Amino acid sequence: MTIFLLAVAFLYALFTLTLWITWLRLPAIQIDADAHVKPFISVVIPVRNEADNIGKLLQDLCQQSYPHFEVIVADDSSTDATLSIVERMAHRVPYALRPLSLTNERSASPKKRAITQSITLATGELIMTTDGDCRVGPDWLAAFATCYEKTGAKLISGPVTFTTERTVFDSLQTVEFSSLIGTGACTMALGIPTMCNGANLCYVKEVFGEVGGFTGVDHLASGDDEFLMHKIANRYPDSIRFLKSDEAIVQTQPHQSWSAFYNQRKRWASKWRAYDSWLPSLLAVFIFLSNTAPLLAVLGWLLNFLNGNVALVVIGLKLVPEFLFLRQVLVFLQKKSSVGVIPLTQLIYPLYVVFFGLAAQRKGYIWKGRKLN
Repeated sequence: MTIFLLAVAFLYALFTLTLWITWLRLPAIQIDADAHVKPFISVVIPVRNEADNIGKLLQDLCQQSYPHFEVIVADDSSTDATLSIVERMAHRVPYALRPLSLTNERSASPKKRAITQSITLATGELIMTTDGDCRVGPDWLAAFATCYEKTGAKLISGPVTFTTERTVFDSLQTVEFSSLIGTGACTMALGIPTMCNGANLCYVKEVFGEVGGFTGVDHLASGDDEFLMHKIANRYPDSIRFLKSDEAIVQTQPHQSWSAFYNQRKRWASKWRAYDSWLPSLLAVFIFLSNTAPLLAVLGWLLNFLNGNVALVVIGLKLVPEFLFLRQVLVFLQKKSSVGVIPLTQLIYPLYVVFFGLAAQRKGYIWKGRKLN
């Protein structure tokens, strides 16, 4: 047991330090105001019951410094005023805004259906996806257009964080989410992409068609972002990029209830068994074991079958490199105020990972008022 715990802790420390160094070396892309960047972008926003938020996002898009874009809002049978808000704003905004009303048919993956139908209408060279409860800065599209022109990437993943934290629960979500964003960015930089987020994702429309879109994974409710990324990475291994730019940051709202948080994280955790690539599945198992190790170390110490010094080494190998990495990502995401919550997150996170690792084995969760598998 001692050798196993030390081995897992050492490997996790090595893994996290690699992420930290990779993040520090990840180049930032600066917008070149004099560059003639002109790829036309179709912004696709799948929504359901976002009446409280969609107007703010559409207003943000009015402020974009990059003019070559259209917006398609795919409304998935909202029961509130979402669609009527979009239709009213279509006559007021300075860009082409196209409301798309989806039929209320049963689908295993409503979000993939919304994105696919939107792409059939899109006229842009690039597809940019985000969510109805997100907020974007004025240079958001300019940053992605610049990155595309400079790198020729087929898929570009952008940074996502939460809006202002009002509670400890909000801050905990911010820290936890930063670990996902940072890990996804670094694995892309290392040429082994594992995760991305559909709230801030850009890809070439033609490539979406080349890889068959969501065909093969359209029976899964989750994964409109990661499964597509893996399909594109298989065809274009060197064309997946993370956009490390302040201007590219998208903000979304933290969950206000444990129930909403639970259902989202269970939805995310449930997809790992469906990956064709072995790497994301291996990473999921490795993270599970790495977070189980300190729990077992503490338990072993309390039950007197593990030396206290060994338990401290196992815990230290997890906490120190993790803190260095998370702090760096949070500073980039302009969330320096959440750095102080890292230790609390580290205390809770092993329990969280073990809980959702087990919860993911059971099917079924609620998404946008619907029960999905």
